[in-house]
Amino acid sequence: MVASDDGAVVKYGIIGVGMMGREHLINLHHLSSEGVDVVCIADPHIQSQQHALELAHSFNWPLKVFSGHREVLESGLCDVLVVSTPNMTHYQILMDIINHPKPHHVLVEKPLCTTVSDCRKVVDAAKKRSDMLVQVGLEYRYMPPVAKLIEIVKAGTLGHVKMVAIREHRFPFLVKVNNWNRFSANTGGTLVEKCCHFFDLMRLFAGANPVRVMASGAHDVNHKEEIYDGKVPDIIDNAYVIVEFENGSRGMLDLCMFAEGSKNEQEISVVGDIGKGEAFVPESIARFGTRVSGRDGVQTLKATDKRIKYDGLHHGSSYLEHLNFLSAIRAGGEEAPEVELQDGLISVAMGVAAQLSIEKGRFVTIKEVINQDY
Repeated sequence: MVASDDGAVVKYGIIGVGMMGREHLINLHHLSSEGVDVVCIADPHIQSQQHALELAHSFNWPLKVFSGHREVLESGLCDVLVVSTPNMTHYQILMDIINHPKPHHVLVEKPLCTTVSDCRKVVDAAKKRSDMLVQVGLEYRYMPPVAKLIEIVKAGTLGHVKMVAIREHRFPFLVKVNNWNRFSANTGGTLVEKCCHFFDLMRLFAGANPVRVMASGAHDVNHKEEIYDGKVPDIIDNAYVIVEFENGSRGMLDLCMFAEGSKNEQEISVVGDIGKGEAFVPESIARFGTRVSGRDGVQTLKATDKRIKYDGLHHGSSYLEHLNFLSAIRAGGEEAPEVELQDGLISVAMGVAAQLSIEKGRFVTIKEVINQDY
């Protein structure tokens, strides 16, 4: 297991330094006191390289620059690689890293891959490497109000979870390099690209694996006047999704990406047989109460985490994600990453099932999308 000795400097390389790659660079800078050093970046897009180099210069980090991930692998410079490239590139990059003779730990941005079939191939390949850790960037688990709600659920305060409702009402997709995120062929579809976060949380709260999914959604408002290479974007911008779990729990997602007039971007509700808990982002509040205590007994908590040194784009969750992954790396194989490849695979399978349900107009089972080439 590489880079596992306590106190040793852990050398990172970032593959893909667009908006999220630069976010990782800043987070790692704030972890430099923990023995972290970013030594190189890779990106074929010159402007992205320049933006990253400007950041690195302000941190006094001299970076070696490569145009692609294979050059990084051959350089032998890194212990850890952060993969923050466009979704449709994840599969090949991950397979090249996993199959390279030198082991590298990997933090790969969500979604793991754009198809379930590719996710399965990555999972199977990684099983053959006991000398590397791979964590999937489902960092919403670490947002302080969400983490507090997870803690409340795991403590049994709400009893057996029966219902999970997640609402994300927000702004449209941001502009990315070459507008790659405007098309489902590149992203896996909105319910994979964006909502794998929420399907991961549903599964975590339910404490069980999903069985089947029913969804209704459409491309109604956003990006309809945009044209790229003669094509209009096809990504949906609103949906309702219902998920049924093995233990009888149910989840619901309410997604709207033309709802800028919202106080909170995410509102999460978890109801058990003895109580209810909620989390609100970015208000950073968690609430919970029991059936016995009623409305007057509801407690409201301001959710914070004193470990966070940089809030960034995701309310400190990316910082905590890196901190936890670094802990697993330094443990030298004694602890697994908190978000493993199987978590990434199932979150993608749930998103693919939801996309397919909209297309087919019926319930879609998780077994169906995992066993077939979706």
